[in-house]
Amino acid sequence: MVPETDFIVVGSGIAGLRAGLELARAGAGVTVLTKDRREESNTEYAQGGIAVALADTDEVSLHEEDTTSAGAGLCDERAVEVLVEEGRWYIRELIEWGAEFDREGGRLLFTREAAHSRPRILHAHGDATGREIVRALLARAGAERKISFLAHAETESLIVQDGRAVGVRYLDPLVRAPRTLLARGVVLASGGAGALYLHTTNPAVATGDGMAMAFDAGAELADMEFVQFHPTALNLEGAPRFLLSEALRGEGGVLRNAAGKRFMPRYHDAAELAPRDIVTRSIVAEMERTATRTVFLDMTAFDAAYLRRRFPKIYSTCLGFGLDLARDPVPVSPAAHYIMGGVRTDLEGRTSLPGLYAAGEVACTGVHGANRLASNSLLEGLVFGARAGRAAAQDLAVPHAAAVGTGATDDGGPGATAREDLRRMSAAADAVRKRVRRLMWERVGILRSRASLTRALSEFEQIARAPLRTAPRNFLTVAALIARAALWREESRGAHFRVDFPARDDGRWRVHSIIQKDAGISSAETVEFAATVRQ
Repeated sequence: MVPETDFIVVGSGIAGLRAGLELARAGAGVTVLTKDRREESNTEYAQGGIAVALADTDEVSLHEEDTTSAGAGLCDERAVEVLVEEGRWYIRELIEWGAEFDREGGRLLFTREAAHSRPRILHAHGDATGREIVRALLARAGAERKISFLAHAETESLIVQDGRAVGVRYLDPLVRAPRTLLARGVVLASGGAGALYLHTTNPAVATGDGMAMAFDAGAELADMEFVQFHPTALNLEGAPRFLLSEALRGEGGVLRNAAGKRFMPRYHDAAELAPRDIVTRSIVAEMERTATRTVFLDMTAFDAAYLRRRFPKIYSTCLGFGLDLARDPVPVSPAAHYIMGGVRTDLEGRTSLPGLYAAGEVACTGVHGANRLASNSLLEGLVFGARAGRAAAQDLAVPHAAAVGTGATDDGGPGATAREDLRRMSAAADAVRKRVRRLMWERVGILRSRASLTRALSEFEQIARAPLRTAPRNFLTVAALIARAALWREESRGAHFRVDFPARDDGRWRVHSIIQKDAGISSAETVEFAATVRQ
């Protein structure tokens, strides 16, 4: 007998947890599958905070304007309205559930980040906002008897029957044997794909599996060319690419070149507070101009006591690598951070594949356009995670029959010979990932061209000819989707920069890229984006 549940949620970040809570509120049983421990997600590593127009000096309309301005002409206006308006309510709910955001004199404390016109960033414990949100949501989920977690279960593919998503195949967390789980519907909240790049701020689990699974099952993906690179990741030999939050520059940190000279005012009027894509490319240009591999983030104008209080995690991490944030400019350079594209959804999380819903970084609602505004991602996961859960519960209140004979094995695990085969395949998978990451960084990275993208796709095709297990093939699939979309878009917009087409071209390219298996790439007008996904 193949196990069944009412709904499957893939991923336990902010979007997955909020979707699961909404499903449980509707009385449905929910199984949450996570690739690692249930706390491990991009949400947990979010430092800077969550943007919301709750301050006395702020307005929803200003938050909306800042979001659409950063999105470089590709934001879906209705999606942005939903984000900034409903976000206020969901943040208040999160506080009611026990999330402890930083306060001063009992009042919520807001800070400002790049491209925001007002201080509207809530943070928790200085620079541990994501961790606090996950803590609060997990505590709430733990009180729900309808929600169960299956940790260390790597989801590999969707089960589709009669044109509907009816379950998932995953690897058993104990014996690494394939398993099948059936449900009325599936909510993908599996996060982004930063780990496809050699240098990234993302955890190792951010490999784009949900995007690959949806694509292979026939769902539409959108805007895959738009990958945001965070300008300031720790650039120290032997150290991980630890994120140095946007909030550091929001508080007054400045960027200096290897000669100690501040350089951002030469590149943009807003200097360090320019949009992320501009700061990132400015750093690349400055490193090229000075023939160096790093620039420096300078916070030495602030005393140590303030920095320890405001940025405790960043301060202690830098100190662990011999850098005192109050005395030492910190070497930084860009790293892959966030993907604006993903599984195409409407405003309720519905995808083009019936039974499949998506929310968070794995999804593309059109809310971020070509370039995400800083600290909008957590808000998006919160708002659209709830919407996706609610829509799934309403749409699929009556169970759909699902076939049991799906072909997935459900045995006791591999024997000795099979285990040796698994070890060999694992080594081969590691080699594939290493090669793909380097190709993505060098040829599908911050600066792109027809030559670099064509070369990357050619090499991806060569890699694909080898026999690969599902996980590395998913990894390769998403890499190729990003490269294909980047080659298709012959302009520069937001986070996507083509050195051979350096100008933004609204006449031809103010459209979303839509990609579907066996159908190539097409386009959708911005005003039609969310309205055209229907079950």
